[in-house]
Amino acid sequence: MRRDEATIAPAGLGHNAGGATITIEVRLFNSLTRHGGPEGPVRQMEFAAGATVGDVVDRLRLPPADVFLVLRNGRDVSPGVYGGGLFNREAALDQGDVLAFSGPVPYSFGYGSPVV
Repeated sequence: MRRDEATIAPAGLGHNAGGATITIEVRLFNSLTRHGGPEGPVRQMEFAAGATVGDVVDRLRLPPADVFLVLRNGRDVSPGVYGGGLFNREAALDQGDVLAFSGPVPYSFGYGSPVV
């Protein structure tokens, strides 16, 4: 029996997970809302099991340098106050996750304002 690439499970998943999918909710905030297109800033998306934050960024074609904050189920998966584009691309996603992306907030560190 020949193993087809479509039936091989992503790394870290069981041998019978090939073809499994997850559905997540993606929300875009602040300067990233313009990347929502006709579907708007909130949408349901389906990915192969084992998908990561980086897979979502790639599919939405978000400019990594514009991503200043990434929240997965309300918890920060970005490293903190920084210059944008430095988020955890490898953070794994699960069924039903809510993933929120934000660009810099006006009058914040991301816009060059001092944080007090």
